[in-house]
Amino acid sequence: MKKRLITALALLFPFSVMAEGNCPPGMYPIGGHGAQGCAPIPGQGASGAPVAPKPSGKWETRWGALVEDQAPRPNVPVATGASVSQKSKRAAVQLATEQCRKEGGIRCELRMAYHNQCVALADPVPVGGRIPAGLTSSIAGGATIDKAKEVALSECRAGGAGQ
Repeated sequence: MKKRLITALALLFPFSVMAEGNCPPGMYPIGGHGAQGCAPIPGQGASGAPVAPKPSGKWETRWGALVEDQAPRPNVPVATGASVSQKSKRAAVQLATEQCRKEGGIRCELRMAYHNQCVALADPVPVGGRIPAGLTSSIAGGATIDKAKEVALSECRAGGAGQ
């Protein structure tokens, strides 16, 4: 009996399904009387699938610097200072220079200032406790740390360092 009553009511009161006011999936109705349109739902594509957010900002430039003592003492590691992620070149060089001096550097000088990249420093390995005359560290920058290391090590070996 209940099934017949429900069926009779369904036939008497037909109802239809309308999707978003006749707009395609991913859109919603806009406008008023006489001027009807559709606009995309924020964060949805035309198919209704979520759309990946697009970056709206700008990359900030970050600076780094490598500073080394240009008056090294015999049998003492060369004092080196490094800085990363500084907002200006001046701040990066200043911080690296301070670190070089804290390490005992006497004549700390800038070897490389860089921004928005990776940097590697390769020092020649001392032979018999001493670094042969004329050999210095090699510094290289690159898009990745692996590329920077590869170039720095290659330059160090090309300069006469065995290791």
